[in-house]
Amino acid sequence: MKKLCVALLAIMLAGCSSKLAYNNLDWLVYWYMDDYVELTDHQEKVFDRHLQRWINWHRNEELNHYIAQLQTIRTDITEDRLTPQVINDHLEKATAHWIRLREEIAPELAQLATTLNDEQVIRLFAALEEDNKEEEEEYRERMQEPEEERLEQRIDDMTDNLEDRIGELSDQQKRIIKRYAPQYASTFGDWITYRRNIQNAGRKLFILRDSNPAFTDELVTVMSNPDNYRSPDYQLKRQQNRELYTKMIAEIASTFTAAQKRHLITELDEMVADLEDLLDHA
Repeated sequence: MKKLCVALLAIMLAGCSSKLAYNNLDWLVYWYMDDYVELTDHQEKVFDRHLQRWINWHRNEELNHYIAQLQTIRTDITEDRLTPQVINDHLEKATAHWIRLREEIAPELAQLATTLNDEQVIRLFAALEEDNKEEEEEYRERMQEPEEERLEQRIDDMTDNLEDRIGELSDQQKRIIKRYAPQYASTFGDWITYRRNIQNAGRKLFILRDSNPAFTDELVTVMSNPDNYRSPDYQLKRQQNRELYTKMIAEIASTFTAAQKRHLITELDEMVADLEDLLDHA
């Protein structure tokens, strides 16, 4: 169930760059869900009603939050205010967007979960575990590569991600990335353990759901408290990596050229225009 929340947010946020994705959200959600659970006709009708309400809520209540934050980011860029603290504040706001979505849909999603039959539940958790194993296999393949190659790939990925936003990086900016990249802590093992922890918590609830009158409330609690399933060491690594990221981006931002600023501001303006268009055609 948690994966559906993530999918909804990912597709909803695609409205920032793709109005087509947002306006076809219902089809995209079903396309995503098909890998995990096949709903009956009655379940689809019920889910359709909830999904349409979630989409309407998101369009009417959430898009203005995104617009406001994008406009603030634009101002922070033009006025050279991208300090580590400012960047962290924006990351916190982005997390708040996700939390609001989760809190909005989790109760109804948990209620829908009560209608899943045993076969659907078995398929759901089997598919989730298949994902886990695929992730582990990909990780094992990466770990067979020399450490130098893996670091170089990380640097290339970080460079590509930034160049998608601001255009070609300067040699100085590339050196900044190269200096920070080795400092990030690997979290794959912690992450896959967290995935299995939260999935196992959900599986246990489903096993006893027929005899547990608090099933929906407890499922909402699982979905709403992911940190309960992350180890303290994992949470510390996440925090440390985040601090590194904010420092790195702030340092790079202090070296933005005029052309890079224009490139980034143009992207932000296009995102805002797309979101405002979605609001106008609500």
